[in-house]
Formats: sequence, C-alpha cells, structure tokens
Amino acid sequence: MTPPEETGQGNAEAPDAPPAVSLFPKGNALHSLHTLRTRPEFLRAASARRQGTGGFLVQARFRDDGDARVQVGFTASKKIGNAVARNRAKRRLREVARAVLPRLGQAGWDYVLVARPGATVDRPFAQLIADLEGALAQLHRPKAPRP
Repeated sequence: MTPPEETGQGNAEAPDAPPAVSLFPKGNALHSLHTLRTRPEFLRAASARRQGTGGFLVQARFRDDGDARVQVGFTASKKIGNAVARNRAKRRLREVARAVLPRLGQAGWDYVLVARPGATVDRPFAQLIADLEGALAQLHRPKAPRP
C-alpha cells in the first residue's frame, strides 16, 4: 500500500497557510491584541469599569503600566449551558473582539467580555458587534464632573 503523501491524497496543508492557532492577527503594534490568561488579570478587570449590553457584559480597566498593548479575555459561566454552548459563546465573543477592538480598543486597556445566558449565542452577529462598539464608546467617554 502506498502512503497518502506519495499518491497526492491526504491532508497536506499549503505552505502559505496561516497558522491555525493564532487568536488575533498581527497588526498595528499600537493595537496588537493579547489574551488575558491568569485569574488575577481577570479579577483586576472585574473590579474596574463595567458596561452591560444586550448580548454580553464588558469589563474594562486602564492598566497604567506603560504597555501599549490591548489585552482581552473571555468568560462564559455554566449558566450559559453545557460545554458546547459555552465554547460557542466564547468563539462568538472572540470574533466580535477581532472585528472591533483593533479599531476602537484603547492602548493600555484590558477588556473582559462576559457571555450572557441565551443572548450571546442567540443574538445576531451584527448586533453583537454593535453592542461592543456602543459599550466601548460608553466606557471611554469622559466622565462628567460631580457637583
């Protein structure tokens, strides 16, 4: 029997194919996105600003560490459903972040997108994008002075 590589069959990837594991495309150094990975990073973002939307909750904080990169994390609790539903919700949030944060995310900020039960999975994708754009506009608008 001949191995698949010799007959032209099989699952050989094209040499120009992008890596399958990259979470965010490499782009502008000012707005390069990185993922939050540790629990303390998520907790620091959770204790800062919050903005609710119809599809998810956005938690954001300014790091003030001189680093210009934008960091983003994704959370889906068991209230979302089983593992399949949680993973689908996080995939949708990742795509929304890919589409919006390079344009509207501010340098030096951490963002955490928290999935909402039912809404994140069922809401149309265009509305999720509009939700994140609106949430970022609210989070980054200047605060009015208190009387």
